[in-house]
Amino acid sequence: MRRRDWESPVRVLAVEDSPEDAALVRSVLTGEPGSRFELTIRDRLQAGLDHLEQEDVDIVLLDFSLPDSKGLDTFRRVNAEHPEVPIIVLTSLEDDAVAVQAVAEGAQDYLAKRYLDARLLKRSIRYALERHRSEEALRESEERYALAIRGANDGLWDWNLETGAMYLSPRWKMMLGYGIYEVGERPDDWFRKVHPDDLDELRSALQAHFEGDDEHFEHEHRMLTRGGEIRWMLTRGVAVRNEDGKVSRMAGSLTDVTARKVAEQQLVYDAFHDGLTGLANRALFIDRLGVVLSARRRQPSFRFAVLFLDLDRFKNINDSLGHSTGDKLLQDIARRIEKTLRPGDTIARLGGDEFAILLSHVEDLGDAVHVAERIQEIISTAVVISAHEVYVTASIGIALSSDETRGPEDILRDADIAMYRAKAAGRARYEVFDSEMHRHAVRLLALETELRRAIEREDFVMHYQPIVALANGRIVGFEGLVRWNHPERGLVAPGHFIGLAEETGLIVPLCWFTLRECCRQASRWQALFPQEPPLFISVNVSGKLFMQPDAVERLVAILEESRLPPSSLRLEVTENVVVDHGDEVMAKLTRLRALGVQLSIDDFGTGYSSLSYLQRFQYDSLKIDRSFVSTMGLTRDSRNIVKTILNLADVLGIGVVAEGVETEEQAIRLRQMECPLGQGYWFARPLNRDAATELIAAPPRWYGSPLGTPGVAQ
Repeated sequence: MRRRDWESPVRVLAVEDSPEDAALVRSVLTGEPGSRFELTIRDRLQAGLDHLEQEDVDIVLLDFSLPDSKGLDTFRRVNAEHPEVPIIVLTSLEDDAVAVQAVAEGAQDYLAKRYLDARLLKRSIRYALERHRSEEALRESEERYALAIRGANDGLWDWNLETGAMYLSPRWKMMLGYGIYEVGERPDDWFRKVHPDDLDELRSALQAHFEGDDEHFEHEHRMLTRGGEIRWMLTRGVAVRNEDGKVSRMAGSLTDVTARKVAEQQLVYDAFHDGLTGLANRALFIDRLGVVLSARRRQPSFRFAVLFLDLDRFKNINDSLGHSTGDKLLQDIARRIEKTLRPGDTIARLGGDEFAILLSHVEDLGDAVHVAERIQEIISTAVVISAHEVYVTASIGIALSSDETRGPEDILRDADIAMYRAKAAGRARYEVFDSEMHRHAVRLLALETELRRAIEREDFVMHYQPIVALANGRIVGFEGLVRWNHPERGLVAPGHFIGLAEETGLIVPLCWFTLRECCRQASRWQALFPQEPPLFISVNVSGKLFMQPDAVERLVAILEESRLPPSSLRLEVTENVVVDHGDEVMAKLTRLRALGVQLSIDDFGTGYSSLSYLQRFQYDSLKIDRSFVSTMGLTRDSRNIVKTILNLADVLGIGVVAEGVETEEQAIRLRQMECPLGQGYWFARPLNRDAATELIAAPPRWYGSPLGTPGVAQ
C-alpha cells in the first residue's frame, strides 16, 4: 500500500457477496455529493485477493461469510497475503466472538451489518486508517531501535551537524585497530580513513540522504586500518531534522562486512563458472551472448560467431578408462582450446563433453572456420593420462550472427544443430549453419595466394599511431601498423590478413619488413625532432619470429643499419608468445633486453597467465587492453581493473600505455588515475609517414584542462 497523503480519496475494497449489503455500503460511502471514497466491490474472496494484487487499496471491508470462504479463515487469508492493508470485518453473526478473535489477530475493527450506518462506518474507517498509520510509525521506530542495538555490537557513531562534532564509539575505533584516544572527534577523522577511491561516492550518498533523496542511509565502502589493511565496511544511519527541516544530527552504525564481500565474490564466480574446468558455464555464456547481440543491434556491421563443440565417442573413454580419466581429458581439452582463442573470446563448458565458444568479433565466416580448424588440429594430438595414450576428435557446429538472429538461445541452438549435422556426416569435422562455408573456403585460398605474392613484392606500407604523454599532450612515440597495399582493394587493414599470415608462417617475413621500416622511420624522426628522451617506435611481433635461429642477430643488424638506438625500439608481445613457445623465446627476449631493446606486454589483463609471467620475466612496459579502457565510463569493474593494473605497474616499476582511448572522458579519467601514456583514436588514427611527421611538428593538441582542446581524431 502506498503511503497516504490524506488529501486524495480513500480507496476502499468491499468483499461482500450480498447484493443488499453491497448496495448499503455503496450508498453510505459514495451516495453523497463530494464523497471522498473510491469504492470497489467484489463478491468472492479470490476476486478480492486478485484486486489487492493488481491495485493499490487503503482499506478492506471484509464480509465473514462468502461463497468461497467462511469465518475466521477469511480474515486470516487476507491478512496473511496483504498485512500492509488494514481490515474492518463486517459480520452478520449473532455471536461476536469470532469477530473479536479477528480483531485480536490484527483486524482494525468489526461492525455488525444490521447496525451499519453512514456515521458509524465512516468513523470506523477513519479510526482504522489512523491506527494503522500509528502502528506503521511504531514499527519503523522499533526497527530503527533494533538496528541501533545490533550496531552496538560493531561501531556506533553520532554526528552533530550543527556543531561539527562527531562521536565515534570505542568499538568503532577498535574495528580499525585504533585505541580510544587515537581518533579525533571531527568528521574528517572518519573520512580520512575511508579508501580514497570510495570517498567521493560515500560523500555523495550522505548528501543524497541529507537532501531527502534516500530515506535511510546505507553504504558499503573500504576503510584503511591502523596497520594499513583494507577492510570492507557497511555504514548505516538516519538523519534527524530540526523545525526548519534542516538536518541537524545523524547517527548510525559501522559493520565489518569483509568476510561477506569475499564470500559474495566467490559465490558470483562459482555461479558463472564450471567447477571442473574453471571455464565459463552456460549462464555466463548466455549473458555474454546477450552483450554481443546488443552490440550488433546498435551496429549492424558488427559480427560474431558461436561454435558448439562435442567430443566424439567421449562416452567410450569414460566407460573404458573411468570418469576420473574423462575429467582429466576434459580439463586438458579446455586448456588447449583456450590457447587458440583471442582475448575477448569466450569458451564455456555447457555440461558433459559439450563446449561452446563465442568469437566476439569476426570479419566474416572465414574467421570462425579458421578457429574451428585450429581447434580440431590441437584436439587431435594424443593426450597421456595415467599412462594411457588417449586420442579424441570433435564435431563442431558454427553459427554466424545475422539479421535473423533473435536471442542468445537461438544462435546457440543454431550452432548445436550444425554440430549434429557434423556428427551425422561422419564426426571429426565442422559444419556451418548456412551454405557460405564452401564459397568462403575458395576465397580464403585465393587470399592466401595473393598474400604470398604480396610478401614477395613487399606490397605493404606502414602507418603510425602516436603514443601520447597524458600529463602534457606530448608525443613520445609511435606504434607501427602494417597495411596491405592491395592492387584492387586499396589499403587492407591487418585484421584481414594477419591471422592468415600467422597460420601459414608468412607472418615471419612480414614481421621483418615491419621492423625494418619502423626502425628506419623512427631514426629519421629522431634526427628531425630531437627530444629527450628520444621518440621511440613500438612494433607488435609474432612469437614465430623468435623461433628463427638467427632472430636476435637479424634484429641487431636492422638496428645498426637504421642507426636506431636499441632503447628506442619497443617490441610488443602478447603473453601467449611466451606461453606457446616457452624457454626458447624467453632466452631470446632476455638477450634482446640485455642489449637495451624495450619489451612490452600487449593486451595486458585479457590473458590467463599475466601475473605469473610478469613474475618470471622482467618487462619494461605493458599495454592496458582497449576492452577495459572503452568500458571505464560504463562499469565500475573496468575502472577498478585499470586502477589495479596501474598500481601493479607502479609496484613493479614498469611503464604503462592505455590503448583504445577514443573519447575525451577516457583521456581525462586516465590522466586522473596518473596513467602515463595513452594511444587511440582520440589522439589520432594510424597515419601515413607524412601525416605523422606533420603531427610531430605541430604543437601539442591535447594539453590543457586537463587535455585542453579536443583531440582531432582524423
